[in-house]
Amino acid sequence: MTGWEPLGPAPDQPVWEVLPHPLRARLAEIAAAAVRGLPPADLPATLRPFARFAPRKLGRVGGGPLLAELAGSPVFRASVLAWWVEHRTNGADAGRADPLAAAAAAVLAGSTDAAALVARVAERADTATLRAERDAARARADKLTAELDRLRAELADTRDGARGRETERDHESRRMRTKLSEQGERLRQAREEAEARRGELAELRSSAAERVSEAEAARDRERTRAGQMRTRAARASAAAGQAEDAAGRVRQADQARLELLVETLTGAVAGLRRELALGGGGPRPADMVTGAGDRSAGGGTVNDAAGLERLLGLPAVHLIVDGYNVSKTGYPDLALFDQRARLVGQLGVLAARTGAEVTCVFDGASVLVGPDRRPRGVRVLFSDPGVPADDVIRALVVAEPAGRPVVVVSADRAVVDGVRRDGARPVASSVLLERLARG
Repeated sequence: MTGWEPLGPAPDQPVWEVLPHPLRARLAEIAAAAVRGLPPADLPATLRPFARFAPRKLGRVGGGPLLAELAGSPVFRASVLAWWVEHRTNGADAGRADPLAAAAAAVLAGSTDAAALVARVAERADTATLRAERDAARARADKLTAELDRLRAELADTRDGARGRETERDHESRRMRTKLSEQGERLRQAREEAEARRGELAELRSSAAERVSEAEAARDRERTRAGQMRTRAARASAAAGQAEDAAGRVRQADQARLELLVETLTGAVAGLRRELALGGGGPRPADMVTGAGDRSAGGGTVNDAAGLERLLGLPAVHLIVDGYNVSKTGYPDLALFDQRARLVGQLGVLAARTGAEVTCVFDGASVLVGPDRRPRGVRVLFSDPGVPADDVIRALVVAEPAGRPVVVVSADRAVVDGVRRDGARPVASSVLLERLARG
């Protein structure tokens, strides 16, 4: 017989079930290498997905399917054997020099001595395992022997040290007994002296208790008077602080009103001078009529952009905007943050072009973050929690000095009526939006 050719029927199933691990690994390795070299048509359907894998990866990932096909498919087994015989170095006889390769060839060829060769491989594997376990046991025994010798040496050193410490403890014990005897004698003398001092101490304690009681009573009286004085001083200080703060606020408000009034009067004088330069003469007859006053500071709501332009052209005019009333009228689909940002930006452009003082008031009950950028010339205010923006607008109007033109933009009837009574000129929200849209 030449080569590793099948000698008969497929090997019995029990031979494949009792294959030792080294032989199973060698068979999987041979099959993995053969799968890469066989035509796809000769491969079983279960192994075709693995045909692209490298032999090493195929043997690791597809070992189970490879062995299953070798055990159950005589055709695939014969193909693998034929491929191995063809590509094995030095032919099939080279494999017989290796017991593991010989057993693999016998199993693949289904030879009659396959069981014996498999048993020999299993025996060699068991022998190798036992030798490895023996060597590991010897290594552990050597390690334990060395550890035992080290522990014995440490025990001997410990015993020698213990004997030395025991001798030292005996000397220390005798020294402490002598010292304790001396201290006992001194303690007896101290007790006798303490008895002699106890009587004196009792008298001193009685006298000291009386003096302490008197001192505590005097201290309590002084503390009561000091507390009363501190309370009075705190009240006086608080009252003085409140009075000083109130006076400061009054002075600040008066100064602001005075500055605005002077600015308004200066603008009015400048306007009069321009009118006189255009040919205006002295007082007109209608100006000399008594019994009537000029109420141009207040009036009806302005409903057109031209009227707003005339108001913004007045000297030192102050434009107060009801923020949400205007933004929700002009762009209600935007979020509140975006409404505020857009309105404040447009008001900045208006302030830069007209020179008017612009204040925009928003209801601050639900506002966490104000606009990121505030253009020059626009004052942005948020009402305090619990305070509606309408009240802040009316307070701004009242704070202005008499004679300064104040324009309030809002479509809220309550705001319009309130600021009109206080002398401001109301303007509809739609009019301001129309003016802002023109840029």
